[in-house]
Amino acid sequence: MKITQLRNATVVLEFHSQGQDITLLVDPMLAEAGALPALRYFGGQRRRNPLVPLPPGSEALLGRVSHGLITHCQRGHFDHLDRAGKRWLREAAVPVLAMPRDTDHLRQRGLQVQALQGPGRQPLLPAQLSGAFITPIPCVHGRGIAGLLMEHGHGYLIEVAGEPSVYLAGDTVMCEPLRDCLSTLRPDVAVLPAGGARFDLGAEILLTPEELIEAAALCPQTQIVANHLEALDHCPGTRARVRELARARGLEDRVWVPEDGDTLSFQARASASARPVSPSGTCRKSPESAPIPSAA
Repeated sequence: MKITQLRNATVVLEFHSQGQDITLLVDPMLAEAGALPALRYFGGQRRRNPLVPLPPGSEALLGRVSHGLITHCQRGHFDHLDRAGKRWLREAAVPVLAMPRDTDHLRQRGLQVQALQGPGRQPLLPAQLSGAFITPIPCVHGRGIAGLLMEHGHGYLIEVAGEPSVYLAGDTVMCEPLRDCLSTLRPDVAVLPAGGARFDLGAEILLTPEELIEAAALCPQTQIVANHLEALDHCPGTRARVRELARARGLEDRVWVPEDGDTLSFQARASASARPVSPSGTCRKSPESAPIPSAA
């Protein structure tokens, strides 16, 4: 399995199973840098979003996409599905997997939606691939006043025969569904947000770098991939902070902080009891960072 970090929460997952390639584009925010509104309105931190452009090679990677996957998209969450992302999905005519709550919303925008069944473990692509399952995991996208305004959505645990399992947490703070997925379902790989997003008022609506490290402690055999970093003006968390905390806790061998455009490769273990996996391929190490796989 390969995970490519495009930007913010937009990632591409590549699986190969039963002679088939499945490539999922998750939460596409594809706008040019500065094309979207700011999310902070007071103080000197206000900047238009996204803060950075898509990385080189994005177009070629998108050309391999077979399906879209949406964690949440309503109530103004352009950072998970913006106009450019919707336009790309329409023009590419790829099927889009989404929860029932979002199905009509997406169809009204001209997308080819394959609705998931709601909660519970279910076949991922029953018409074309056996032995592949997806389990929606509820998100808590903030609490208090901020939480009342948010679209909470779902993360997903994806299991594909012959590949490591991967948990896409979606936009969430620390909560029982996240804890339970990490400690009980024990995914091989977990992609967790670490931007610590917050608006001008209210508390964080995403995991902070410190909470990502706390989450990593719940699942000592899981490889952690940090994202939702350094792309939006309301996310103060940084890659450097996540790396610093991982080194301090001795977790740099399983907490990965990819740059935009980096690809991480994970291999399933031969034994079912040996669930942990390790990124494969060429890695680079710099004095100030944990090992980061090189861009594909």
